[in-house]
Amino acid sequence: MKKIVVSLGGSVLVPSLESNNISRYVSVLKRIAKVCQTFIVVGGGGEARRYIQVARDLGAGEAVADELGIMVTRLNARLLVAGLGDAAYPRVAENYTEAREFAETKKIVVMGGITPAQTTDAVSAVLAESIGADLLINATSVDGIYSADPKKDAGAVRYEHLTPPELLDIITRGRMDAGANMVLDIVAGKVVERSGIPLLVLDGRDPETLYRAVVEGAPVGTIVSRENSNPLPP
Repeated sequence: MKKIVVSLGGSVLVPSLESNNISRYVSVLKRIAKVCQTFIVVGGGGEARRYIQVARDLGAGEAVADELGIMVTRLNARLLVAGLGDAAYPRVAENYTEAREFAETKKIVVMGGITPAQTTDAVSAVLAESIGADLLINATSVDGIYSADPKKDAGAVRYEHLTPPELLDIITRGRMDAGANMVLDIVAGKVVERSGIPLLVLDGRDPETLYRAVVEGAPVGTIVSRENSNPLPP
């Protein structure tokens, strides 16, 4: 059974507590877990950014903001575990060793943030490398990687395929402060480059897109790999 790691953006799963998409994702992830050993890394999303902004307004430094962000990612992860019920390991993994241990049960493993100054995308990339994943997926709020922010630049071009060095060229100018919202952070990009694990960036706002990509091999999003090949099922 193939191993996949899904970096599930907080802005996709829990844009706010009132408008969360947990139930929709629970249904899809349970189906995916029947054909792939599945690991999920949950981001903080809008709720994390609200906490971080309040902390900054109070004069807290970036270290405190990072700590709050990690706490919120783990709360979001705990909500997902609750929704998945028996399909998931009952605890949120707090490090890579726990994630590997929990995976021995063959249940879905869920985790949030771990390291200050890193996004959960970086956590997912390191996790993918740690477990020898066949595919890393970034389910975010855009339908792939663009030459510029498509929400701000109407002329932005979406890429169907990139090599890891080309990905790094795009993200090296990104911000690294707590709550930064970009396609990937530099750490994630470098881990993707060194590990050689294919990365798929797709629009996670509709959970069925994730299912169609993983199970049906639908041509969605942007693939990052060393060679111009499709790591998805035929």
